[in-house]
Amino acid sequence: MQIDSLFVNGRIRTMDPARPTAERLGVLNGRVVGLDGDLDGVRAREVHDLGGAPVLPGFNDAHHHLHLRGRRLAWLDLRAEVVGGLDELYAAVRERAATLGPDEWVFGAGYDQNKTGGHPVARALDEAAGGRPVWLEHVSGHMGVASTEAFRRLGFPGGRDVPDVDGGHVARLADGTAEGLIQEQALQLVYSVIRPLPTDEVLEHLRLASDKALSEGLTSVTEPGLGAHDMLGASPSDFHTYQLARSRGLLRLRTTLMPYITKLHYLDGFSDPRAWFGLDLGIRTGFGDEFMRLGPVKIVTDGSLIGKSAAMHTCYHGEPANKGFMQFGPEEVHEVVVAAHQAGWSVAAHAIGDAAVDTALDAFEAAQLRMPRTDPRHRIEHFGVADDEQVARLVRLGVIPVPQGAFISELGDGMARALGPLRARQCYRMKSLLDAGAVLPGSSDAPVATGNPLVNIHDMVNRITASGQVFNADERVSVAEAVRAYTHGSAYALKEEHC
Repeated sequence: MQIDSLFVNGRIRTMDPARPTAERLGVLNGRVVGLDGDLDGVRAREVHDLGGAPVLPGFNDAHHHLHLRGRRLAWLDLRAEVVGGLDELYAAVRERAATLGPDEWVFGAGYDQNKTGGHPVARALDEAAGGRPVWLEHVSGHMGVASTEAFRRLGFPGGRDVPDVDGGHVARLADGTAEGLIQEQALQLVYSVIRPLPTDEVLEHLRLASDKALSEGLTSVTEPGLGAHDMLGASPSDFHTYQLARSRGLLRLRTTLMPYITKLHYLDGFSDPRAWFGLDLGIRTGFGDEFMRLGPVKIVTDGSLIGKSAAMHTCYHGEPANKGFMQFGPEEVHEVVVAAHQAGWSVAAHAIGDAAVDTALDAFEAAQLRMPRTDPRHRIEHFGVADDEQVARLVRLGVIPVPQGAFISELGDGMARALGPLRARQCYRMKSLLDAGAVLPGSSDAPVATGNPLVNIHDMVNRITASGQVFNADERVSVAEAVRAYTHGSAYALKEEHC
């Protein structure tokens, strides 16, 4: 027998408890076909001596905004390691604006008000950009800042008469004029103008993100939310664009795509108009192949922790009037989760605050009571703040938690300030989840935090914030547990652990 490639003299970790290590590995047609003794007498077209180097399976990120990551690679980079305070941010905007025409938008992303000393404001952006429209996306993706010219293009000259939006917030000056900051559902005011993005632009973003992810050892990702270009996604043809990127060789990762909940609808043609809730033709979770398939449907129930918009049972530390808010009311979450569950979907509910976590768990429990299904693998994306009872309930219901490792180093100081010392002990739990019997995936929420799996694994193990503080040491996991999360755990979240 002849295979394509034989790798020898390696320290190979298989993640298979029955056969945990190997020194030789054979590949045929892109698949591993044997280890060690399986390869005795086998010839190979290429033999690679690994020189004793460690080898792990390709990493699998369970929550990775691939297009958004590529878009931020193309936009002005405002992350804390690039710009410091607000003065540096405005200087970066000024420098980018100087390269653009007088009517072109200045797009930037990645700033964190916890690190810049505050949010940018419209009037300062007006000066920095020379009157050009500016849109700066917050690192969380749950908010951003617009310039005065941007507000004019949204239909609100001078930032006046910007409406209130349910499930969102527009920061205002004393006279009611928009200050610049826009949060959560109010982002639709911006996205209705700057989206949908052209297909060629999205393809370039996917190429950039795919190349970056592969360079970091990622071979599989789940893209959490497409199709709703007024919130998540780039355009109404997101799935077509991803397929196009795949066919052109621009997207070289195994990719699971989540449609956003607003893309599902009750299908015409049934005697009962509410008989089926989903995509046309009854397409649902699992459709596709090993390289591109349809995953759970995504719903964002609340906001962000560092933006203090995640829905909490009690107020944020030092802010006695702020519990955050839900993007959808509990009744709406219940209705769509139950309907999607009945139609055979797995549901991935973004829930960060403990109040949002309860809303998601209530909906999942109600769905199973309405129509019991064997192992639907519903998920809570982030599972940001949860007490012991919520952890136990999640495991009891068979729900998959999807917390992020690099949130600790990149956002941990801001999360600690938002919660205070006592509640921070309930934040982004990992060891508690494993001890309670949950299967823990590995994920980054890139580009909210770095998509590099080694950094995320490091943070899962060490839990050290940017300021050097230990963030809930009891939640540290071992290196083996973190690596298992980034391989087996992420596959398990999609029912692919046996593939």
